[in-house]
Amino acid sequence: MRGKAGGREPRASLYDEVTGRIVAELEAGRFPWVQPWEAAAAVPGLPRNAGSGRAYSGINVLILWGEVIMRGYASQGWLTFRQALEAGGCVRKGEHGVGVVYADRFVPREADKGTLRGSATPPNGDEPPERAIHFLKRFTVFNVAQCDGLPERMLSRAAPLPPREIVPVAEALIAATGADFRIGGAEAYYAPGEDYVRVPPQPAFRHQIDYYRTALHELGHWTGHASRLGRDLSNPFGSAGYAREELVAELASAFLCAALGIQPTARHADYLGSWLAVLRADNRAIFRAASLASKAADYLLAFQSEAPAMEVAA
Repeated sequence: MRGKAGGREPRASLYDEVTGRIVAELEAGRFPWVQPWEAAAAVPGLPRNAGSGRAYSGINVLILWGEVIMRGYASQGWLTFRQALEAGGCVRKGEHGVGVVYADRFVPREADKGTLRGSATPPNGDEPPERAIHFLKRFTVFNVAQCDGLPERMLSRAAPLPPREIVPVAEALIAATGADFRIGGAEAYYAPGEDYVRVPPQPAFRHQIDYYRTALHELGHWTGHASRLGRDLSNPFGSAGYAREELVAELASAFLCAALGIQPTARHADYLGSWLAVLRADNRAIFRAASLASKAADYLLAFQSEAPAMEVAA
């Protein structure tokens, strides 16, 4: 559904705008995918469409998290201008929304009188893929805190997990993956050749909750194996390809922590310089990394039948 300011924009301008925001945050020493919720009113979680309940994914998670933190919103719920009206409420006068993006494909086909019209790609994939034209659209969304008259169900806040060191939902997810998950030693890593994850024992972490962030980061790499999502894990340490995969795993861990209600303190800043180099060189890199991270998080969450799906919502 299109908001008041919905519509198609040149892809380059959207890529440049969003990448510029992420680079500016990193240059200031802030990690847009790390949730400093203690500095905001919101409980942890993924941003969701307040009407459908569907979670946003990819780059939109980073955009909306940034707004929640910057503006101190108490909710992760978002609506377009029209969706607020359809729910019986309205966006307050003078409020400014935030642009999220939606990526799709446009397959031209011949119509009457020799003109070209657009049609969505058939779900069965009958249209030749080389004919598809990829595009980005912007939608303006508003936090429910910017609206009046919405039903109470759209305003409710999810209760955070009580503070504790062992998080059963995370333990269950790790076990459900069936991954070769080894605990011990002083290093955390994923070994693609042998296809196993290793993390230090939880008591070795200064803040034990960070054990889960690290475990989910390494499981993010695990999803890239050829037998799963098939990402390229062969890039040598220090290369741009290695930095891109580390960014995917870092974002996947952040998305998973949000979905599971985990509030870690650790920030994997070792690759900050290489991430900045990748983002400055390619204005689409953060889009690709966020998209791959959402797929990795979805892959892992699928092991839990009741885990929330991370669908694109607009």
